[in-house]
Amino acid sequence: QFELVESGGGLEQPGGSLRLSCEASGSTLDYLTVGWFHQAPGKEREGVSCISSGGDSAEYADSVKGRFTISRDSAKNRVYLQMNSLKPEDTGTYYCAASPLTTVQNMCVRGLVGYWGQGTQVTVSS
Repeated sequence: QFELVESGGGLEQPGGSLRLSCEASGSTLDYLTVGWFHQAPGKEREGVSCISSGGDSAEYADSVKGRFTISRDSAKNRVYLQMNSLKPEDTGTYYCAASPLTTVQNMCVRGLVGYWGQGTQVTVSS
């Protein structure tokens, strides 16, 4: 059974950094577009960053450009989200998502997702 498991969330001060990890079990991530979505309290889930199966294309929400970096490690079957210069508005639950045969734009902007993880909580507060 294919499963996505997120880790790396926690409490961080504004300006700090966190690295989220999404690990897949049951199958390889190699042929999937993978992304991260953010759901702030009381708001809808939104695409933060997505990366193509080959890692040659990535999409970022305007709110995180220059601060967050998505990457993938095929050997570890993982996708990471490096989050720097964290802001209080980055607080929320971060979900890993994956989908075959889709572009980073279709996933991140249009929300076309085949598989979801359970989410990891990020709190940015002083």
